This record gives sequence, C-alpha cells and structure tokens, in this order.
Amino acid sequence: MAKQEGARFPDPHEFQVPKELKGWEEMYPSHYLFSKEREDWEKQQFWYQDKIHAPEPMPPLDLIFQEAWQISLSQYTTRVFCIPPAQGIAQRMVGPYMYICAINPPPDDVIGEKAQHFEKRVFYVFEHYNELWEKWLTKFKALGEEMAAVEIPKELPKFVSEDQVLPAPRGYYVSYELIEAFNTLVSQMFKGWQYHFEMLNLTYLAYLMFGDVSRKLFPGISESAIGKMVAGAYVSMFRPEEELCRLARLAVSSRGVADILKNDMSTQQKVTELQKVPDGRQWLEEFDKAKDPWFYVSCGSGWFHYEGSWITNLNLPYGYIKSYVERLERGETIERSLDEIDKQRDQVVEEYRNLIKTDEDRKSFDDAYKTIRTIYRYAEDHLFWVEHWFHTIWFQKIREIGRLLVDNGLLNEVDDIFMFNRYEIPEMLTELSTGWALGVDIPLRGGFYKAKAEKRRKILEAARKWSPMPALGVPPEEVAEPFTVMLWGVTTDKVKEWLKGMEVPKAEEVKEVKGFASSAGVVEGRARVLKLLKEIVDVQPDEIMVCPSTNPSWAPVFTKIKAAVTDIGGLTSHAAIVCREYGVPSVTGTGVATSVIKTGDTIKVDGDTGVVTIVKRAA
Repeated sequence: MAKQEGARFPDPHEFQVPKELKGWEEMYPSHYLFSKEREDWEKQQFWYQDKIHAPEPMPPLDLIFQEAWQISLSQYTTRVFCIPPAQGIAQRMVGPYMYICAINPPPDDVIGEKAQHFEKRVFYVFEHYNELWEKWLTKFKALGEEMAAVEIPKELPKFVSEDQVLPAPRGYYVSYELIEAFNTLVSQMFKGWQYHFEMLNLTYLAYLMFGDVSRKLFPGISESAIGKMVAGAYVSMFRPEEELCRLARLAVSSRGVADILKNDMSTQQKVTELQKVPDGRQWLEEFDKAKDPWFYVSCGSGWFHYEGSWITNLNLPYGYIKSYVERLERGETIERSLDEIDKQRDQVVEEYRNLIKTDEDRKSFDDAYKTIRTIYRYAEDHLFWVEHWFHTIWFQKIREIGRLLVDNGLLNEVDDIFMFNRYEIPEMLTELSTGWALGVDIPLRGGFYKAKAEKRRKILEAARKWSPMPALGVPPEEVAEPFTVMLWGVTTDKVKEWLKGMEVPKAEEVKEVKGFASSAGVVEGRARVLKLLKEIVDVQPDEIMVCPSTNPSWAPVFTKIKAAVTDIGGLTSHAAIVCREYGVPSVTGTGVATSVIKTGDTIKVDGDTGVVTIVKRAA
C-alpha cells in the first residue's frame, strides 16, 4: 500500500507542465487524463513514467497501442488467468508523456476466489504450450492478413461506377466503405493486442516462479546465473537478423555481388547494379523472399509511426548486410553462437542441479525449469508478430487513409493523420463522406484540421525538450509488484533516488552505476552512447552500447558489441533477453547510464553483479 506521509512526488492533480505545452489535453481521450471524479483513488496510487513503451512524447493516434495493452495485460491478470494477488496496470497522460501505476492487490476474499481458478488455468497452458503456440500463430497470421486485405478507397469518385448501380444497386458506397475501413482497422488492432497477451504474463510468471525456486534452493545465487539457465531460444524476433546473415553469406559466395553490396553507392544504385549480373539477380530474388514477413520489422520499437520499418527503409537492411559482408571477408563469425549458449546453459543447470539434496527439491527444480524453458520463447516469439509485423501493416493502412485526406484537402501531409486520436478520425472521415454525398462545391473544414495538426506537432516538439518528473503521487514503502520490477526495472532504490531529486547526477562525479545483472560476463571497453534511433549505425565493433533501452531491430549489432547497458528495463525486458540470447554481458535498468557515461569513456560492465564502472573518462 502507498504511504500517507513523508516524502512524496508531485500530486498528479496539481502538477504543472511548461506553458509551451498549452492545449496538450485536447490530443488525448478524456479518460486518459487525471480527473476530479477519480481524484481520491488516483491520489492513492504511485504513478511512474513508462519509458519502456512510451519513452517519447505520444502522437495521438499512436496511443491506440497503449489503450489496447492496458486492457489486454490487465484482463489476463485479473479475469482470465486470475493471478491471485496481481491486478492491472492503469495509464494516464501528463503532457504528452504516459504514466502508469500497478494497482494494489485486491481484498483477501477476491484473492482466494482467484486462486481457485489460477492453478487449473495457468498450469494447463504451461503443459500444452507448444500446441497452443501453433494455434496462436495461425490465428494471429490470419488476423494480420485480414488487416492487410482491408480496402481503403483510393478516391471519392465523381459518380459511382455503373456496376455498383446496375442491374441492382449495391446498397452501400464509398461514403460507408471509408468509415467502415477505419473502424475495422481499429477493431483488428484491439483484437491483435487481445491475442498479444494471451500467454505473455505467464511467461513473466514462469520466470518469477523459476527464480523463486532457484533462490530458495541455492541461497545467494546471482540473477545472472538464473538468466543464464533460461537462455538459448529459437525465436521469431531474431529471424530478421538471421535472414540478413543468410543473405550476406550468399553474397560472399556469389560472383560480383559482395563487391556491389560493399560499395558506398545508394541502395537504389546497388539494386540497379545487381540487376545487371546473373548472380545479382538471383541474390535479389532471395532478398525479396526474405522481405515478407521478416523485413516487416520496425527500425525502432514498433510503438511510433515515425520509426519506419525495414520494408519501408531498405537502407537499414542493406547497411547491415554491407557490414556482415565485410566481417565475413575478414574471417569473422556473424551469427549468434547458439551452440555455445546452449552448452553454457546446460553446464550451469547441471552444476546447480547437482547441489540439490532431496528428490522433492529436485522435482521442484526440474518442474520449474521445464516450464520456463518451454514458455520462455513466447516473449520474443510474439514480439515480432505483434509490435513489428502487425504494426507495420497498421501503419501502411492508416497512411492510405491519410493520403485520401490529403487528396481531399483536409490535411497537408499524410502523417498528419497521426496527430489525431482514434476517436477524432471518424469525425474527419464522416465530414469527408458527408461533403462528398452532398454534392459539388461543399466546403470542408480543411483549415481547421490542418491548424490542429500543426499545433499538435509543435506541442510534441516542445515536449521533447522537457524532462518530466519520473513519478507522481505517493511512493510505496517498498516496490514489490513483480511485473513493475521485472519488466520496467522500477525498484525501491530507484524510487528513493528519484525522491532525492537525483534525476541526473553530475557526470564527472559518478564513478559507477548500478542496475540489474541481466546477462552474465565481465568486459571492459569503449562506450558508445546512443540517445537517438538513428545513432545505431554509429556503433563500432567491440564497443559497449549504452542506451535508454534496446530495440528488437538492433539485433544485428549484438554480434559485434562487447556489452550493453540500459537506463530502463528489468530482468525480463527485451534488453535483458536479447543480451542473454547473444551471450553479451549486460546491466539493465541503471536509470542514469546515458546521462553520466559519454561516448569514448572506458567502462567496465559486470553482468554478474549489475555494476558498471567508469574506468577512464574520454579526453
């Protein structure tokens, strides 16, 4: 429960934002704002900024993903799998930034009622995961294909075509199709996110259960050792990178292809040159085969429309392939060493298992281990299909609607459609459909919508220069909610640091930072600090990547970096998982690494203890 006295963060009902953000409230649905009607309840909660899913100012339409996960994550915890003490995660907007809170446990009688459902439902999934995964993937792919098949009107015709009238009127026309298309896309997005959390919370739960069993049986075991015992999974999220490796090896073994790909010419020039030679044409055919679905991967997290995807920005995969070709020609290995990861995992498991004294304890360990090894892959398997493939299709379809709005004078730019939330866009489409239905020379409020889009762009830009408080409301005595710690990396110590006002200490005074021991190993090397998505191309071999959080599309850099350090994320965050899968030492959830470490600093990363030491400052 929250504290009632002592140090606290600003009251969410009184917190002020910079004057440059005036009007920000209009961008989001009213239920996302702190309100008088819910004031007593909201003041009792501890709200912290969600830097995992919403690290940047939130464009209004991109909020749909957050809306969808708030419902989905919470319902699976509270109503579907009935995890006894757990409740949902609530969201609120302050300025264009999103804050969340883990709701306190329900009353004891509700916990008892949930417990009656929990074991039967949860352990059935654990025992039947492989067959359930195949069913999940089949239905999710079908949903994505349905979304891709949604037809967006290319234009509003002067008159409907003859075949829609004779020999019998069809009965509905483009004015309906336009409104229906957007509504269908919204419904499909929400359904996709209902699927998203079908087994994800259970993945985190299985990790927690395995961790609890391990800590009970082996007092003092490190978190990195626990992580090493679950590493090694063949998952969809790594398939795009594996396809790049395959294409790079094919290029090196083909006549003339590698030389073209290593050239500094533009991507389009490379394609033109490859089409001139037989082996080049064959290579391009293989490249095209890989594109769908594996290049439907975001250039970033998949959460924001402006990040783009490999399929829409081919410079990124071509750039990675160029680097792989050069490394292959130097005799380097470009693929992650799964055999070595498997070997290390099995060795660690056997060492700890040999320490167990009783058959009962051995069964407890074996059961928990079997469960986590079975379902662990879901965290990264579903990630590709939802946040990347599915979201890429969504962005493509929404831009088709944006194009129609531009063509009819309601917007200036296609991406201006993302400046309106999902409740506002039906109003725009209804106005457009109405104007078309009324006849010719019907004025539309293009100026109104264009001005609103411009105003909101300016607010979002101003918000990028603002550093909002890390938390609001009453801090808890102890951060104990497991998902808050495991996924977001918010701990009791971090909250204490925030309360001291230690958002960003003076860099020159910091000699070490601490976080989660997420991936085992100790290395020392040159730091490369990344604060912007586009900076990923600057990472050099054997550097240590320091970033706010990792993005799944960055997988190709994990075979050349020495280690990774993040500001955000716990033991089950993507950063932690991907580092374990690539055998890269990692410390996650430091809170301040990107603020106190500079590119060029020599740092030591201890993935066994969670400590990052600044050995030498760059000149």
